[in-house]
Amino acid sequence: MTETSAGEYAHLFVRNMRSCAADFVYEGEPAGLPNPANVSEPLGLMRSVDVPESRIHMSHTWIHPIDEPQHWVDEHEHDYDEVLIWTGTDPENPRDLGAELYFEIEGERHTVTTSGSVYIPAGTKHCPLGFTKVTRPFNFSALSLSAAYSSGEEDEDRTVPA
Repeated sequence: MTETSAGEYAHLFVRNMRSCAADFVYEGEPAGLPNPANVSEPLGLMRSVDVPESRIHMSHTWIHPIDEPQHWVDEHEHDYDEVLIWTGTDPENPRDLGAELYFEIEGERHTVTTSGSVYIPAGTKHCPLGFTKVTRPFNFSALSLSAAYSSGEEDEDRTVPA
C-alpha cells in the first residue's frame, strides 16, 4: 500500500508525530522539570490539535537504559480515565519489559517487569512513576480518554500548545 495524503479521510491520519512535551509540563514539581536523560521526547500519536475530531490524547515515548534509578513523573490526577502502556522490544519475548518500573496508585506502590498496562479511573491519584532499572529500551504510551491532556494542576483557561 502506498502512503497518500489525499482523500476524504486523509485528515484523520497523523503522519508526522509532533512533540507533545508541552502537554505534560505540569506533571513535575516544580512545573516544567525536564525528562530524565533516559526518557525521549514524547510524541503525539493522536491529539485533538492534530486531528480535531479526536476525543483522545495519546503519546508515545522511548525509555532508554539507565545505570541508576530515575524518577520521572510526580503524583497527580485527572478528571478523565487514563491508560498507561509499557511494551518491551524483544520480538522473541514480547512479555519481557527489559526493565523494572515503579508506579503508585493512591499511595499503593506497584513494581512492573513485564509488558502491560494500567487503567486509572478519573479522579484517582497516581504516580510517582520511575525506573529502578532499564536494561533494554522499551516503549511507553499514555492514552487519555479526553481530547486534551490535563493533570489538574494547570489553570482552567490554559490551552495546550501544538
